[in-house]
Parts: sequence; C-alpha cells; structure tokens
Amino acid sequence: MTTQRHHARPSRTRTGLAALAMCLALNLACKGESGGKEGDGGSHSDSDKSAGGGSPLSMMGPFAKMFASGLSEPGPYDAPRKSADYAEGAPHWLVVELDKPIAELESLSLFGGTTSQPLRELQAKLRKAANNEHVEGIALRANGLAINLALATELRASLKEFRAAGKRLECHTENVANAGYYVFTACDSIVLSPLGSVAITGAAATPIHIKGLLDRVGVTADFLHVGDYKGAAEPITRTEPSPEMMETLGALLDQSYATQVAAMVDGRGMDDAAAKAAIDQALFVGDAAVEAKLVDSIATWEDFVAAKGKPWTSEGSKNPLDDMTTLQRFIGLMPPEVPTEPHVALVYAVGNVIDGKGNGVVGAREEIASRTLVATLRALADNDSVKAVVLRVSSPGGSALASELIWHAVEEVKKSKPVVVSMGGVAASGGYYISAGATKIFAEPDTITGSIGVVGGKFVLGDALASVGVTNFELKRGERALIWSSMKPWTESERAAVQSMMEATYDTFVSRVSAGRGLSTEAVHKVAQGRVWTGTAAKAHGLVDELGGLDAALAEAQALAKVEASAGIEVYPAEPTLRDLLSSYGAVHAGSTWGSRVDLAVAEVGVMAGPQVAAQVASLVDTTFSMRDTRIWAMTWVQPL
Repeated sequence: MTTQRHHARPSRTRTGLAALAMCLALNLACKGESGGKEGDGGSHSDSDKSAGGGSPLSMMGPFAKMFASGLSEPGPYDAPRKSADYAEGAPHWLVVELDKPIAELESLSLFGGTTSQPLRELQAKLRKAANNEHVEGIALRANGLAINLALATELRASLKEFRAAGKRLECHTENVANAGYYVFTACDSIVLSPLGSVAITGAAATPIHIKGLLDRVGVTADFLHVGDYKGAAEPITRTEPSPEMMETLGALLDQSYATQVAAMVDGRGMDDAAAKAAIDQALFVGDAAVEAKLVDSIATWEDFVAAKGKPWTSEGSKNPLDDMTTLQRFIGLMPPEVPTEPHVALVYAVGNVIDGKGNGVVGAREEIASRTLVATLRALADNDSVKAVVLRVSSPGGSALASELIWHAVEEVKKSKPVVVSMGGVAASGGYYISAGATKIFAEPDTITGSIGVVGGKFVLGDALASVGVTNFELKRGERALIWSSMKPWTESERAAVQSMMEATYDTFVSRVSAGRGLSTEAVHKVAQGRVWTGTAAKAHGLVDELGGLDAALAEAQALAKVEASAGIEVYPAEPTLRDLLSSYGAVHAGSTWGSRVDLAVAEVGVMAGPQVAAQVASLVDTTFSMRDTRIWAMTWVQPL
C-alpha cells in the first residue's frame, strides 16, 4: 500500500481560494467578522496573528473560517450529511457518493468548477476507510455512473480490496448501466430504487464520421496514412469505417463483452449462460432486476441507509480552508508539499499530445504539451530524491513530433532511474509512442493501446472560402513552395514527398518500439501498421509487460527503486497555485473555430440526433481543428468503451 501526499480540494473550495487570493493579490479590502475599517481586515484574534503574523494573509483568517464553515454544513433544505446519532470516534457506516464522472484528473479553471472525480482520490478514500477501525462498512451511492471500462476495472479492484479488509460494501442506485454495473458487481449487495433500472446492454461501438459535414461546408481533408490499420483519418476522409477498422472494433468489443460477463459470474454468482442471457435482455426495471439476480432488493436511499441500524456520515467532513497552510501554498507563500525522503514521482500524461507549451500546469490536466512535460521529466531526472517515475498515460496521441520529444525525455530519466508506465483507458498511437521506452509497462485488459502508425495531411479550404467570396491567387518560387497551402489538394509530386516524410516518421516510431520492447523491427512491424489492441492482446504481442492498474505500477516502481511503500508520492500536475491559474486565465478555447457554418451544422446534428451525438461530432470537429497545423499525426480516434 502507498500513501499519497497530495490532497485535492473540492471545486467550491478552490473557487473560494481563488477569490480570497485575488482579493489579496489586488490589495482589496477583506473585512473580518467584526467589521473593521475598510482595508485593515477588521480586528484580529491571537490565532489570526499566529497564522499569518501582521501580514495581509492574517486579515483573511476570519473570512476564510466563515467561508469554510458555510461549505461544511448543509443548507436548511439539503439532505443531511450524517445521522443524528453519529459521533466521531464511534462505530459507524461511511457514505460514499459517486456523483461525478470518474476520470484520471479533475479539470479546473480560475472561476469554473470541476466536473469529474479523480480515480486515485477515490481509491485513497477507500483505503483510508479500510484502515479506520471505526468504519464498519461503506454505503456506496451512484446513479448513472460515468466511467470507462479500464478505469472501472481499477475501481472495482479497490472496492474488492476494501471488502478483503473484512468490511461490508453495500451499494445503492437509481439507475446503472454497463461499466457502472460492472463496478457494482464488486459489492456485497446491490439495492435498487423503486422503479429504478439496470441496463446491461452489452458492448457497442458507434464511430462517428464527419466527411459529409466537411463536404457541406466545402472543406476537404487531403490525408495519407502509413499502416494498413491506421484509421485516424477515416472520420474525416471516409463516410463509413474501413474493413480494417471494423475488424479492430470487433476485437475491442469481444474483450469488453468478455469482461462484463466474467464480472457478473464472479460478483453475482450466476453462470456464464445466465449472464449472457441477461445482457441480451438488456433492460430491467424494479422487481425484474431482483428476479434476474442483478440486484438484491428494492428500497429508497433513505430506507437503505436506515436499514443499516448504525450511525452514518458522509465522507469529506474536513474542509481544507480550515488550514491556513493550504491558502499559503495556493497563493505561493509556501512551496508545494513534496516528500523529502527517497520517493517515487507520479506524472500524469492525459489528453492529446500537442506541440509547444500548451496551457502550462493547469493545461497539463487535459493536454500533453511537449515542452511542458519534457521540462517536468527532465527536472525529475535531475532530482536525486526521486528514485523512480511512474508515467500514467491516458491519451489517444496527437503530434508525432511532440511524441518523439517526450520519448527522448523519458530516455533521459531512464539514465538515472526506472520509468514505469501505467496505461489508463487509452494509451495508443502517440500515447503508446511516449510509453514505448519505459522500463516496464502496465495496462488493464480493456485498455486501448498500440496503433503504431501515422497519418498526415492538410485541410483544403479553397471551396469553402470561395463560397463566401474569398478568392486566392498563387505566386511561388520553388516546385513545392505551396505544398502546405490550404487552398488546393496536393499534386502527385507533393503527395509523394509527404508520403516519404510520413514513412520516415513511421520507421522512427517502429524503431523506438523495437528498442524499448526488445523486439526486432520486423516483429514490431507485424503488430504495428496502425492496429489498435486491447491490453490483453498487447501483452500477448509483447507491447506491454503486465496487466494491472496504477497501484500495481507504483508498487513495481517502488520495488525497482528500493523505496519504502510508506514513502510519500510526488504527483504532477500538483494542485495549481494562484500564479498557475492566472497564467492560464484568458486563454482562447474557441468552440469548433471552423466558423459559423460548421457550428450551424453541428447544431443541426443536435436537433436531429440529440445532444450526446452532437457532443461527439463537436468533439471530433474541435480535435480536428486543434490538430490542423500538425503535419504528421500519431493518433487514434478509437475511444475507451
């Protein structure tokens, strides 16, 4: 087991910290509870002075405490957060609510909230509860749990670990489906709300193609690929998946289906045939779910909790605003808390791989910017207290150039310490590129990985511009001076030149995998060609070493580095400071950015097919736009199931 010295703040807390820190930074008045003169922060208690001396920080103490108190107590019409008979230090049940999508990291902004719950924070709560002698069990509440199957596998393992400590895990839901139900199969019992539903519809993939949309607005995607299975350009160059893509998706669905069936057999005590029959029936409401042995009983949440017959409380009763040290770190008056003894560093690489700095530390929660991550890895390479690095990769890839630069940074770290990769829901193409050189690679059975191949091209906008009255005239010196012009497709000569550049990039990619995995280039080429593999298949082909989650990767890194499991873990990206948030504030994040005609087309999709499909189309359009200046892509569009 490991301890993690990295504490996340709830989103409202972070917003409050930002507001307080802005007040300090701009030298505005922060009145205390006693209502002192404007600008002096009111009168100060001894505790205020001891916390911050005579500095402006001490003036904020009363306001900070008042704000914290307001956040920690429910409103007059909110549901209670603990039972009337709950007493700290006495035996009780812990209520854990999974009310946000489970993700690698929480994204944030200066004035916005968070929209997800980091998996590792949730796992830490479960371990803490397992080690708390006063916690008799967990009442887990989740409705419509949003999680991909690879992360669900890690969460399910943590829930089973909690049960292995000899404590009860009882779960309640109003509606649950597929990956969420897969998680619930780890529970001692499952209780469904009256008229609640269980939907185990099986594995499915619905690839979205936007070539027709681009055709409507006069945009042509002129793209080439290296690798028979490299389908990253298919959504923008084809109206339907290729046979190779259909084969790839079929293999992913086979793995996902097998995972779901195995969990139902293991967790619900049904045989293989019964599990498959339930999946085929798909939809169960109320008592029908009980009869199918998918849940154990029917009850409202209130009755479910009352039936425990024990005091209970919700997790997370302490608010970080009570600790002025947290505020000082946020403002930058104190350095981040990192272990001083020999330890392992955990580095998250989440999102598309992009060139340049991106949005720095704040952006590192949702993008892999080459200059930002390279600087981080090289700093860790030079830090003698860091004895090993775990790189948590959750990325479909992106820029081949950025991936190559990050690969070099990983090699630099390996000169002095081991690097262990832990793959999340997807670590493919560029995501695999940056992983390939690691000392050891871990993946979950349902991780999407591989996709060793490249695509390259440009978007031709000549017809689109002409349709709105924009014309273009060419003057050049040099046969290929306009090779990257967005006004017309490539000539055959230009196409041959681009193809040659892409093949050289592919050969480099294959050589990196060959060196990192100890395979011949011929062996890599056989499993490359842009083909996407599940974690299980990747292990069979030598592309990963072990099947397991982040905990297994951290344990391996500690063993390789001979670091005690009790040592703290340094985490990147750390909790952002005010400086980090302000440096990212005002960055442009423009919708589709293709123009109003594309925006209107996406809106039309929403009217016809609903917001979920429209969101998928918009995401595809946005990602396509963000990558349009990248010459060669090492990317996959295949998403975690």
